[in-house]
Amino acid sequence: MCDVFLYQIILLISLIAQKMKLNKLLANSQKQKLYEPGTAIMWTDTHISKQLLQVHLNEHVDLASRKPETIKNTVNWISGKSGGEKLNILDLGCGPGLYSTLLAEKGHKVTGVDFSQSSIGYAKKKAEENGLAIRYIRKNYLELELPEQSFDLVLLIYTDLGVLLPQDRAKLLRFIYKVLKPGGNFIFDVLNDKDLPKKVAAKNWEVAEKGFWKPQPYLALSESFLYEKEKVILYQHQIVDENEGVSLYRFWTHFFAVADLKKLLAENEWQDIEFFEDVLPGGNLFGGKHVTFTVARKKQ
Repeated sequence: MCDVFLYQIILLISLIAQKMKLNKLLANSQKQKLYEPGTAIMWTDTHISKQLLQVHLNEHVDLASRKPETIKNTVNWISGKSGGEKLNILDLGCGPGLYSTLLAEKGHKVTGVDFSQSSIGYAKKKAEENGLAIRYIRKNYLELELPEQSFDLVLLIYTDLGVLLPQDRAKLLRFIYKVLKPGGNFIFDVLNDKDLPKKVAAKNWEVAEKGFWKPQPYLALSESFLYEKEKVILYQHQIVDENEGVSLYRFWTHFFAVADLKKLLAENEWQDIEFFEDVLPGGNLFGGKHVTFTVARKKQ
């Protein structure tokens, strides 16, 4: 098995070295103009979607989702910030329904929205198994249409707001404000700008017989670039398959100070805005004090 795997690695690298024009890889490896798009979308890829679901459900890592105990504590914190009554909740970017499930078990009416077919399929199945009447919608939440003033609480958890381009972020914030009832809460979290240069990932590469990116042999070239003035880091992955195909995934990740968040929310009439940096456990540059939770109430 090891010999076969080694042969495939050598074959793949040989194909790249002998046949492929490396200019494309080299050009992609230069610092790009801000918000230059990639060529592939992770969320709609059938293979990656299934891999992401497994990462969501891995209880030992804080990657696609946070660890179960952290999610449980976060849901309790959200409940405390939203009052004790039963609410109509919109969970945007709900993934496999980990937060939606706990909220529904507390008696809330929950609508979960996610782009991934694998995650939504899993969430629906678990809701049926647990007898929970959660409404799940498989859709890009930037294209979502829902009745105005219909929700008491809107959630956007696991730093989703920070991976949206500015125009999409503004569009989503307008949508959220519209669907909230007067006096309703919007709760979200972002990565803040503490120790920003340290959050740039080192350049690395991986060659695999199969794995997260593809079900067949591939070479992954990963690197990141800091745009310090804009508080943006580009996390980039070039995935090369044995047929010379290159899939370029770019994730433009924004980091925020409290002043930046206040400016974002200034477009709509929010009140009682609060910021918290003690909701999550610490331990790395993407948890604890490095994540800012915001609670904003729609004007009555």
